[in-house]
Amino acid sequence: MGQHAHSHQEHTGQDLVAEAARALVAAGEQWTTMREAVFAELARHERPVSAYDIADNLSAARGKRVAPNSVYRILDVFVANNLALRVESANAYLANTHPGCAHDCIFLVCDECGEAAHVDDEDVSRAVRAIAAARHFKAERPVLEIRGLCKACT
Repeated sequence: MGQHAHSHQEHTGQDLVAEAARALVAAGEQWTTMREAVFAELARHERPVSAYDIADNLSAARGKRVAPNSVYRILDVFVANNLALRVESANAYLANTHPGCAHDCIFLVCDECGEAAHVDDEDVSRAVRAIAAARHFKAERPVLEIRGLCKACT
């Protein structure tokens, strides 16, 4: 597999939330208590999670309704700032474990259990962007999803 031209540290737990806050503020955005709650809820899931699931879980934890539309808007900000990755085919999201690090989204999505493994491969990213450029198309946010069965489900 291709290697990154840069290095990054994988973050977890509260360190991941703190790094996401730092990256979002560095990008010129605000880190609000609601954004923190949405990111923390997103980050506690290892599999892709929907905005509706996040809203339901936050509503239960807060004792008051959190609207899915509000969660979607926050997730859009997270995706735009590389804090979250969107699994397009599942309309679900994963926390980026190295917030602020810009790279293309390559996912291996299991049709049985729903796991989505995020793969970093600069060779594949360059190839996809080259295909787009050859057709005079500027790739803004390439997403490649390979559907199938993970090792545990085969």
